Amino acid sequence: MIRTFTEEQWLPLFEALASDVRLRIIRLLAEQPMNNKELAERLGLSGAIVSMHVRKLQEAGIVSSQLVRKGGGTHKMNSLAASGVEIVFPKGRREARRYHEVIVPVGHYTHHEVHPTCGLATATGVIGQFDDPRYFHDPEHVHARILWLGKGFVEYRLPNYLLASQQLEEIEISLEIGSEAPGINRDWPSDIHFILNGRELGVWTSPGDSGEGRGTYTPSWWREDVNQYGYLKLLRIKENGTYLDGQQISAVGWRDLTIHRNYWTLRLQVKEDAAHVGGLTIYGSGFGNYDQDIVFRTYYRELD
Repeated sequence: MIRTFTEEQWLPLFEALASDVRLRIIRLLAEQPMNNKELAERLGLSGAIVSMHVRKLQEAGIVSSQLVRKGGGTHKMNSLAASGVEIVFPKGRREARRYHEVIVPVGHYTHHEVHPTCGLATATGVIGQFDDPRYFHDPEHVHARILWLGKGFVEYRLPNYLLASQQLEEIEISLEIGSEAPGINRDWPSDIHFILNGRELGVWTSPGDSGEGRGTYTPSWWREDVNQYGYLKLLRIKENGTYLDGQQISAVGWRDLTIHRNYWTLRLQVKEDAAHVGGLTIYGSGFGNYDQDIVFRTYYRELD
């Protein structure tokens, strides 16, 4: 179940549902998983049109796609990633939740291990050269608005602003990410691990690296044949588990974390022994389809 609120970050989900074709795709996938060719035949549409609609549903977290052996070949099978959508409207008398927020530019990592294909760029140009991990040590990296790696990790250290008089209730992390293929490739799955304070929260398999068209905020000087946009993912660490776009991905809750008084460490990693080693791209403000950096919130209540 995807639980949404009337906030701008959920617009891709609402837009994905505002289409007769995409609603028909949801009804077909409710019957059984199908690949794009099967969907196109059932809908009487071209494969390119169906691919565009499926991508919209993937970006909204409604549909997931995995490579499956079938009939002697490998097919990318689409299936529903959620049992439904719940829209929660704001309540006029409800007290606003209190939180501390830290917005982290993608280039402000404090630790990394990077393997090609890799690179990073500011809003105005590439830092160094493509596929040379040495440039991740360049002092200019703090100005990066996009970075990518074939495998390895980047780690961020964020301040912990919680006071002794404040009880943590929930952690929320929002960012735009995707796979990293040589060039671009919509069918390039990658297992991306989320790790907070050294504890693995869970893994998400990105379906691919960009697709058709440029990113909404990708600058005009950026090449057409490289990373354009990713998927906006919302990670919530509650007391009883971790949820990605409303779906529970592990039983690890915030009480399972070792909480440091002064800081949090967030690691995004593609492991060498993962089932899908498809790299990682992180899009910050000025790149991709969402004009934001990594947003980290800690919700709390005041102790009596």
